[in-house]
Amino acid sequence: MARVLAYTTPARGHLFPVVPVLLELHARGHEVVLRTLASQVPAMRALGFDAAPIDPAVEAIPHDDYGARTLLGAQGRALRTSGRRAKHDLRDLRDAIDSVSPDAVLVDANAWGAVIAAEAWGGPWASWIPYPLLVPSRGAPPYGPGWRPAAGPLGRARDAVLGPIMHTGLVNLMRPWVNPRRVEVGLAPLRDATDLYKNMPLLLATTAEPFEYPHADWPSTIRLVGACDWDPPASPDAPASLAWLEEVTDPIVLVTTSSEFQDDGRLVRCALEALADEPVHVVATLPSQDPAAHRAPRNARVLPFVPHAPILDRAACAVTHGGMGATQKALARGVPVCAVPFGRDQFEVARRVEVAGAGTRLPVRRLTPDRLRTAVREAMTRTEGARRVAAGYQAAGGRAHAADAFEALLSR
Repeated sequence: MARVLAYTTPARGHLFPVVPVLLELHARGHEVVLRTLASQVPAMRALGFDAAPIDPAVEAIPHDDYGARTLLGAQGRALRTSGRRAKHDLRDLRDAIDSVSPDAVLVDANAWGAVIAAEAWGGPWASWIPYPLLVPSRGAPPYGPGWRPAAGPLGRARDAVLGPIMHTGLVNLMRPWVNPRRVEVGLAPLRDATDLYKNMPLLLATTAEPFEYPHADWPSTIRLVGACDWDPPASPDAPASLAWLEEVTDPIVLVTTSSEFQDDGRLVRCALEALADEPVHVVATLPSQDPAAHRAPRNARVLPFVPHAPILDRAACAVTHGGMGATQKALARGVPVCAVPFGRDQFEVARRVEVAGAGTRLPVRRLTPDRLRTAVREAMTRTEGARRVAAGYQAAGGRAHAADAFEALLSR
């Protein structure tokens, strides 16, 4: 059995999707050593992992993309955050490798420096990515703005003309951060910075068709394993806080916001107003904001955090900020989604919800109570599409497929 060192960025939305894979490897007899954000270390140790925090210098660099005024500006800020963290997580993973002496490494694809450290190490390593992958593909729209896949000559012309321009812009934002770190450890610089993902020995993408677009030209090293669903443990008073769930008779609408601050609290305010007179019970969670700032009407509860699984098992719809984790957690249970993207990868996620027929998409610039109410009502009619997505996730194999692929890498 192997000693596996896993390394994450300081984001719960990146840790939680890989937890099922680590649990599967642990159940198969592998020793799991984990470096992750400090707040989650106790919960990870409770799962049986040898967990410790990442370098505080990495956590000290927060995302600030929510302050940008344009999509390009937000993308630049988000990539800059990963780039600024890279020099710290590169050194942090190298130190962890030296102290742990792992047999294999599994690293968050968004930790660019750690990815480079794993490649330079020379042992068997793999990565995972919990959001739509920004590697270009024939037939898929350019990554970023959440465009609908091309249909007809005009759509194909759009992709042919604008695709290379947008991809070059993305590469130019990444390359100044990626290549200096590669040169630092003796690796060749990349002309196309997105080759960082294409060149990985194994990349586990926690999604699957029909939610993800077809990518026949991606290398076989990129594996779509489906949604990997894990809820963090409840707080000690969770049984009492969930007792009310048994008394709810109306259909439940779960409203989620980002686990990493991005100023999306107005989604909750709007949802509470939009659904106050609807025959539903609203459960809103704000893991990175103060729920006391929101006054709940009679048919709603606003909470800092509650495990989503028991709520979604009773839900008729989920209203999400377009985060991949919350959106796929709902769809994996056949619950349709109304996605209201605020930034980052959320434009791409929201469009996939719409294209898959698994819910609705409401751009944040059009967010009003009336429009949100209409979008939620429409999403509730798309259960069949959500169930198709759930079936696709199940067929992809999930945690077992991911663990099989990782063990195959070990055997090579």
